[in-house]
Amino acid sequence: MGPPTTEPIGLQLIRTAKLLSRAFDEALTEAGGTLPSWQILVAVKGQQHGAQRELAAAVGVEGPTLTHHLNRLERDGWVRRSRDPANRRVHRVVLTEAGEAAFFAMLGAVRTFDERLRGALTERQLAELERCLGRLRNAVDTVTEP
Repeated sequence: MGPPTTEPIGLQLIRTAKLLSRAFDEALTEAGGTLPSWQILVAVKGQQHGAQRELAAAVGVEGPTLTHHLNRLERDGWVRRSRDPANRRVHRVVLTEAGEAAFFAMLGAVRTFDERLRGALTERQLAELERCLGRLRNAVDTVTEP
């Protein structure tokens, strides 16, 4: 059996995702942030994940990794952590004024980057891309519903 005659879809997606991720991170760096800081600021700004545990799940990282990022964001003055008065074991995270400013600076970079990507495709192609990506996610989704 010889090598495949076409590049596997998974490999194409991985290669493309890495390239896009590096370019996206560069855009965020130029705006003063990083991908992890952006993900955390977005989650906190949306106020859906005020508790650290919920925030870690929303960002898709383990608790210790989130703590590392929050330490840096707190040191930079972008977030403030406090204990929940109703449950002292729970830490709440809120944006500071500087964090709000950082969020909006990065939001501009995110929008510009998104426009750049969307500009490479027609509306029809964008809709088809979303459908295809959804199908691929479903094809590898191993989570079973009860």
